[in-house]
Amino acid sequence: MPGTHILILGGTAEARQLAAELTEPTELTELTEPTEPTEPTGLTGLTGLNKLTGLGGFRVTTSLAGRVSQPRLPAGEVRIGGFGGPEGLARWLREQSVDAVVDATHPFAAAISAGAAYAAAAVGVPLCALRRPGWSAGPGDCWYPAASLADAAAQLPALGRRIFLTTGRLGLAAFADLGQLRFLVRSVEPPEPPLPRHTHILLDRGPFTVDGERELLRTHEIDVLVTKDSGGPATAAKLTAARELEVPVVVVRRPPAPPDVPVAPDVAGVLGVLGVLLSRAAADRCP
Repeated sequence: MPGTHILILGGTAEARQLAAELTEPTELTELTEPTEPTEPTGLTGLTGLNKLTGLGGFRVTTSLAGRVSQPRLPAGEVRIGGFGGPEGLARWLREQSVDAVVDATHPFAAAISAGAAYAAAAVGVPLCALRRPGWSAGPGDCWYPAASLADAAAQLPALGRRIFLTTGRLGLAAFADLGQLRFLVRSVEPPEPPLPRHTHILLDRGPFTVDGERELLRTHEIDVLVTKDSGGPATAAKLTAARELEVPVVVVRRPPAPPDVPVAPDVAGVLGVLGVLLSRAAADRCP
């Protein structure tokens, strides 16, 4: 069993890519440059990580929350289900001798991220976060920022009557009282009630195409799109289609990462951060 045990809190495409890189390195691992925090180690990628730790490989465990009935499974070991709160996660980190944690959950999984920060600090295990960059409005976009789902719901009556809601299956209670509006709700799994009175549910999973999203908006006569600022290309096509059709978009801002947790925007960046963090941890263990 390889010596360095890395726990990935997953459920995203980036988490699966990271698990693949750690278990089956490709040329990406040789090109990785360190990302903040940086120190002059002179080593990069997984080759650098192995040299820094003095070990010959990685044991990679990805944890999935279990909210999707048929998840896309990553490489390496996989566990499905919660840990029993932050204390349960801290206990698991100790029992499994985890050397580092990567929070590669959805940018809006704030509770999981906070729990990971607590548990890692309690056990003294290095933690970093992988957060894909958010989307940015461009020429022709008509975006309305929202601080929360409740704020997004409050804006809708003044913007339109037919709403394309793409914020996932959780939290739709914020829109339940908008009985005068009609909603097209898209999610991977059936959404949890309560739901708005006039709701049509579309179960689908990205990636989506601009042509498909354009046709969807036209077919359902959508005049407002609501989305979380999830970032990434898999679901960005709806924004392009909305721009082309001059459909306004309500964008729910993402929560910040927990304080004092280093954040990288992609897998290459995480590899660099891990190199620094594991180097520091190894140095701290030296007498």
